[in-house]
Amino acid sequence: MRAGDTERRGSVYLVEMETRPHTLDVVARWLRDARSVTALTGAGISTDSGIPDFRGPQGLWTKDPGAQRRATLAHYLASRQARVEVWLMRMEHPARTVGPNSGHRALVGLERKGRLHTLVTQNIDGLHLKAGTSPDILVEIHGSMRDVVCMSCGDRAPMDEALARVGAGEEDPECRSCGGILKSATISFGQSLDAADLRRAQLAAAGSDVFVAVGTSLAVYPVAHLPQIAMESGARLVILNAEPTPYDGIADAVLRDPLSETLPELAEAV
Repeated sequence: MRAGDTERRGSVYLVEMETRPHTLDVVARWLRDARSVTALTGAGISTDSGIPDFRGPQGLWTKDPGAQRRATLAHYLASRQARVEVWLMRMEHPARTVGPNSGHRALVGLERKGRLHTLVTQNIDGLHLKAGTSPDILVEIHGSMRDVVCMSCGDRAPMDEALARVGAGEEDPECRSCGGILKSATISFGQSLDAADLRRAQLAAAGSDVFVAVGTSLAVYPVAHLPQIAMESGARLVILNAEPTPYDGIADAVLRDPLSETLPELAEAV
């Protein structure tokens, strides 16, 4: 722990810091000097692309609490009506038409400078790949909406094929291999993360000198435990998020400025 009084709440230490650097130049120096940098991104990095976050003032779940229930695996599997509603939402999802923004591209810039070694994203929108992030460093910890998967036989197919069937009139398209329920290849509430992806993310966090949390509320576990793993291994923690997070009190730097401005400035300064 660093300077200040500590109070432990669950798995997170809250610390009243005596000093906490907030300047981009300081964070840029940490990134330049680091042997290994891991970034974790959440919904906040994609809002400037036109994709709403979940918990913010204009968030998807803030404006439509029922959307969170529809994202629960048990409800999705049990309710045909829920699946019909979700397929319509998938047809209209902005990620199908929007592109990456300057924040996504700034992370690509950090990777190309050799300053970003692993990028773990909670987002399912695929915008990091569209921006040019290498698949070799990317961990899509909550899956991807690029594909659909059968919940019975595990068969996978491109999302566009399933959506074409919806557009042709199939309200709840079934698996063409076994007739099972199709779902986007994403992690729903009540569904376990892919063990290999989680292990890769945990190892990256444990091996980091700097861990950067970008646009994430750090409220969804087990992913929200990654900053703790990093700090327990000696990493500096940098948080870039518009809203407070449970880790703000122990972070080495907390930056509140818009990500579309902060990340390009940071990448340029490194």
